[in-house]
Amino acid sequence: MATSSASRVPAKPAGTSSILSMLKAYSIPFILFCASLFYQLVVIPRAFPRSHYDALGIKSQSSIEEVNQAYEKLSSKWNLGVEVPSTIDFIKARYAFELLTNQIWKGDYDLFGIDEQFHVIEKAKEQYAGRSISEISFPLLETFSFDHEDHAFDVISSENFRSKLETDKALLIQIFSPGSVRCAQFSNKWKRIVTLLDGVADTGVIDLADVQLATYLAEKGPGGLPFFRHGIPAFVAFPPGCRGLRCMSRYEGELSIDSVTDWVATTILSLPRIRYYSKESMAQDFLLKSKPHKVKVIFFSQTGERATPFIRQAAKNYSAYATFAFVLWQEGESSLWWNMLGVESAPAIVFLKETGVKPVVHHGYVNSSLFVDIMEKNKNQGTYLFSLLPLYLAISSVS
Repeated sequence: MATSSASRVPAKPAGTSSILSMLKAYSIPFILFCASLFYQLVVIPRAFPRSHYDALGIKSQSSIEEVNQAYEKLSSKWNLGVEVPSTIDFIKARYAFELLTNQIWKGDYDLFGIDEQFHVIEKAKEQYAGRSISEISFPLLETFSFDHEDHAFDVISSENFRSKLETDKALLIQIFSPGSVRCAQFSNKWKRIVTLLDGVADTGVIDLADVQLATYLAEKGPGGLPFFRHGIPAFVAFPPGCRGLRCMSRYEGELSIDSVTDWVATTILSLPRIRYYSKESMAQDFLLKSKPHKVKVIFFSQTGERATPFIRQAAKNYSAYATFAFVLWQEGESSLWWNMLGVESAPAIVFLKETGVKPVVHHGYVNSSLFVDIMEKNKNQGTYLFSLLPLYLAISSVS
């Protein structure tokens, strides 16, 4: 019995076991806490660029007067040799000074984080690497400005915004800033977009200076801060009957006339696309497959560009009367189209009816109102019907 008692292993004190259990229970939460703290203090700050105000040593959204004072103070220290900034620090401070003393740029940056010429800093760093700051040329930033009134833009404001949504048409809005490089470069393209959408959708522009309305239409980041994901110009559209943000759409494509107008026609208005046909497929896939009671409307294009929104709108509105097709004009096929349809050149529109008269041909470009007028005059078939078979056979034989 004594031997048995001596061979027993002494039990661990209850207090030690309790401490070990507690450490195991809290080890994982503690590790997660440390990781979270590291992420907030190290990772997140590195992921977001410093404010330009930091380059001048002042708080965010300081006034223009405070920006001037801060830059003058830094300049005095540099000139007296009290501090000798590196080329990079000097470029950053100078960039911040130029950006934040321009009232339009400052407002766009403070309210929406827009900073279009940030690439200038990297370019200047490469250009002036290893050189004295006295060799740096000013200004670093180029001033781009345009007056939207010169382009007859329909300006939408907080006062008339709601009334713009009361119509039965879709509404495309460009959000812009008169101090924006990209907006200035896009202004002529916008004029063309407005023309192409005439009669199909309403258009208008909103200045970022209308802070209330621009903020309302902007995306919201952490803390509800407004921003535009792809910068400006930014585009939003309200389909017909849409009165609020829930049914509003944001454009995220490239800044081209074709992309913007196609987005409106396809995504916002659900308009049909109009196919291009070759001379080989015209007879088999279009003429013979179209319903005989419908007028055949054929567009000849010089460029191969897609149908404009107002033509696609007409294709939808007149679908009970006509079918539509596009053909890319090629000089090698010009004699065919002249002999068959009487088309001399592109652009041209042919109205092919199953009547005893020759096709109706309109040469030249058309706008929305002119095209609707031509469609109204030619949407109905004649009374003396004949077969399209001879025309089909003629085109097929040439193919």
